[in-house]
Amino acid sequence: MDRPRHTRSVLAALTATLLAVPGLTALSSSAQAADADLARNGGFESGLDGWNCTAGTTVNSPVHSGSSALQATPAGSDNAQCTQTVTVQPNSQYTLSGYVRGSYVYLGANGTGTTDVSTWTQSAPDWQKLTTTFTTGASTTKVTLYTHGWYGTGAYNADDISLVGPGASTGQPPAAPTGLRTTSVSSSAVGLSWSAVTGATGYAVYRDGAKAQTVSGTSATVSGLSPATAYSFQVAAVNDAGESAKSATVTATTATGSTGGSTDLPTHALVGYLHASFANGSGYTRLADVPDSWDVIDLAFGEPTSPTSGDIRFNRCPVSECPNVESDADFKAAIKAKQAAGKKVLISIGGQNGQVQLTTTAARDAFVSSVSNIIDTYGLDGLDVDFEGHSLSLNADDTDFKNPKTPVIVNLISALKTLKAKYGSKFVLSMAPETFFVQMGYQFYGTGKFGGQDPRCGAYLPVIYALRDDLTLLHVQDYNSGPIMGLDNQYHTMGGADFHIAMTDMLLTGFPVAGDANNVFPPLRPDQVAIGMPASVNAGNGYVAPAEVTKTLDCLTKKTNCGSYPTHGSWPAMRGLMTWSVNWDRYSNWEFQRTFDGYFG
Repeated sequence: MDRPRHTRSVLAALTATLLAVPGLTALSSSAQAADADLARNGGFESGLDGWNCTAGTTVNSPVHSGSSALQATPAGSDNAQCTQTVTVQPNSQYTLSGYVRGSYVYLGANGTGTTDVSTWTQSAPDWQKLTTTFTTGASTTKVTLYTHGWYGTGAYNADDISLVGPGASTGQPPAAPTGLRTTSVSSSAVGLSWSAVTGATGYAVYRDGAKAQTVSGTSATVSGLSPATAYSFQVAAVNDAGESAKSATVTATTATGSTGGSTDLPTHALVGYLHASFANGSGYTRLADVPDSWDVIDLAFGEPTSPTSGDIRFNRCPVSECPNVESDADFKAAIKAKQAAGKKVLISIGGQNGQVQLTTTAARDAFVSSVSNIIDTYGLDGLDVDFEGHSLSLNADDTDFKNPKTPVIVNLISALKTLKAKYGSKFVLSMAPETFFVQMGYQFYGTGKFGGQDPRCGAYLPVIYALRDDLTLLHVQDYNSGPIMGLDNQYHTMGGADFHIAMTDMLLTGFPVAGDANNVFPPLRPDQVAIGMPASVNAGNGYVAPAEVTKTLDCLTKKTNCGSYPTHGSWPAMRGLMTWSVNWDRYSNWEFQRTFDGYFG
């Protein structure tokens, strides 16, 4: 759609008209002494937290300070306004300021109870500070801050917005905490403590500039960290009036330790599912014919004798369906050959048609026994959990992912821990949930709401959390999915790099569950994360072209080529890619494999 065209004479007339309106010019008086900065997240370091935007996101460049800034693009009849309502005191003076870039960018306040104010710039090719002041009315307790652009004039940026003046009657934001120090450091977690702040009702803990969790006391443990990695931490005090400035920064480097599960995968691994028990349009591929590029091969699938039996059987593809299927002896020999070459061969349980519901302890025990039998019979390296459909779901009262109550989840956790204990540290454990089983927990975990009613939202979260120290790989299926909201509070849709970047950033950054800032799902280690994609247009809904795969990897491992989604870091140690499937990739002349090899070498 073409933008509306405005001639220079129209803009000049508009400019003259606006400058003639009282209250739209910047007030030049200096700011008076003030109690606090009342604007929440004025630097947009926590995404759009605290702001309501008609068309906006946060970006990592350009920024005035910190690591993020607002970017909003007017379109059609929308001027891309972002607003925030702030509690103030009556009969008090306030100074509103902020930095902007772009053409026709406005900063102002409504609902002051006296004269609403606005300041603007016609053209700011680089960051320009806007400042205005106002006095609240005799009964004014709230004002609305805003920034917006002008119709059809392109994107604008805003950063470091502040409202300085007396705090609300409930008190001003507390002072910044002091005395922040580390209390413990392991390979995957750092303990912190700090001095109490008068008037604080809680504390926000920041890791590398991004909010990691909120706690009520004066200590916290930030978990889900990577071994031998340096991190920085800050703490802010919080009360009803807002959040304080951040404390001084402390740094800590995690210890070198176990990477969870198998320790001998390559730094960057290619994972693929091999159709071992069935054939479809892609044809049957012998295990011995899988190229050496594939580091982890998941045999699809082991399936239950009935949904609730827990009894898993692995039946190889019959000759009637797969005329070129190898013998059992050749299949077992191919497994040994792959393992001798440093590859991992796993049994994958579930899939689209294999519904597994461990509703009882008897089903749990049958699962452990039957899966062990498959692993021992074929000499496999471990297990991939590919529970789909309604294999996992949550009871209505199951709202704490750290302490699950639902039997199918409790029993699965117990079964996997038993298998891990049986086979030891070299046992490879991977999971392949769909996005609504994981990332949808950002909005809906424990609410029973996904469109209508769906108890599956985030149902993998307690399983992942319980097995976080034993999990070798998590490769969420970024396909066959509807739009999912990322940490930027925007919905992302399959088909391009942005979807994979947003979904993976959530796993590597951590996220509040069901919008609860006190219930943060911790980040996974980068070496535990691979991105799940279809191998070809035939393989599943959500296929992305090789160029989009490269953009995804560039953004997540180098923080370049990122597009519109603002990541919270870069993770060069991210493990790699997973695809459905080896068979479909062979059908498409190994396009997916060639993209991986071309990127990682």
